[in-house]
Amino acid sequence: MNSPQGKLFVVGTPIGNLGDMTFRAVEVLKSADFIASEDTRVSSKLLNYFEIKKPLVSYHEHNHKLAGEYVLGRILSGETCAIITDAGMPCISDPGEDLVKLCAENGVKVEVVPGPSAVISAVAVSGLSTSRFSFEGFLSVSKRQRFSHLASVRDSEHTLVFYEAPHKLLSTLKDMREYFGNRKISLCRELTKIHEEIIRTTLDEAVEMYEQTSPRGEYVLVIEGKASSSEASEEETAQSALEKVRELVSKGMRGADACKEIAKASKFSKSELYSMLLEDEKNV
Repeated sequence: MNSPQGKLFVVGTPIGNLGDMTFRAVEVLKSADFIASEDTRVSSKLLNYFEIKKPLVSYHEHNHKLAGEYVLGRILSGETCAIITDAGMPCISDPGEDLVKLCAENGVKVEVVPGPSAVISAVAVSGLSTSRFSFEGFLSVSKRQRFSHLASVRDSEHTLVFYEAPHKLLSTLKDMREYFGNRKISLCRELTKIHEEIIRTTLDEAVEMYEQTSPRGEYVLVIEGKASSSEASEEETAQSALEKVRELVSKGMRGADACKEIAKASKFSKSELYSMLLEDEKNV
C-alpha cells in the first residue's frame, strides 16, 4: 500500500513590515512538517517573532539541486513542506521556482499562500500605466548581458519593473538612460519599511539626484514603456504645430495671434497651442 503523499506550500512573507504577515501564512507555517528557507538565519527571526517552531532546511541558489531532491523525497514520503524566501513571494525570480517545477514533474500538489510582493506594490504606487507591465528582475553584473537585456526591452510599450541594490543604482540609471532615453521613472525605496519613499521623476533627474546623494536601501524601479506609434506621432504633430507658431512669432507676430492662425490648419485649439508656447518659453 502506497504511503500518503505530502504537499508543498508556497508561502508569502512580509517584505519589511511584519504586520503584513497573513493569518493563513502563520497557520500554514505552524502546521508544516518542515520549512525550506533561502537564508535560515533571516527566516529564524521571522519564525521566532510569530512563535513558530519548525525544522528549517536550507534551500538557496548554490544548493537547490541537491536540496530540491531532498525536499521532494520527504514530501513523497508523506511530509508537508512550506517554502519561504527572505522577503515577499518565494519562487519569483529565485531558486524556489525550480522546486515548484520539480514537484509538478513528480505529481506533487503545490498550494500558494499569497503574501506581499515588492513588484506589485511598486507598480501600484508608481503613477505609471499598470494595465500591462513586465517584471525584469535584476540586471546582470556582466556588462555584455546587462546591455543585451536593456536592448531587448528598449522597444517594449509595457511598463518595465526592475530590482536594484543601492551600490549599483547610479550606474544602472545611467545605463537605462542610454538605452531608454529620458523616460519617466518611479523609484520605490524600502517599501513597507520605516523609510519607505516613492520618487516619481525622470531618468535624467534621477541620475542628477544620485550623483549628489548616495542611495540607501533596496529599490524597485518602475519605468514607463516606449511610447506607442500613435502617441509618438501625436507628439510629433504637436511639436510641428508649435514650431509653426514659433516661426510666426519670430517674424514679429504676437503669440496669441500666431496660435490663432496655426489653429486654423491643425487639430489643436488656439488655447492648447498657447499653453504649449508658454510652457516652451518657460523652459528656455
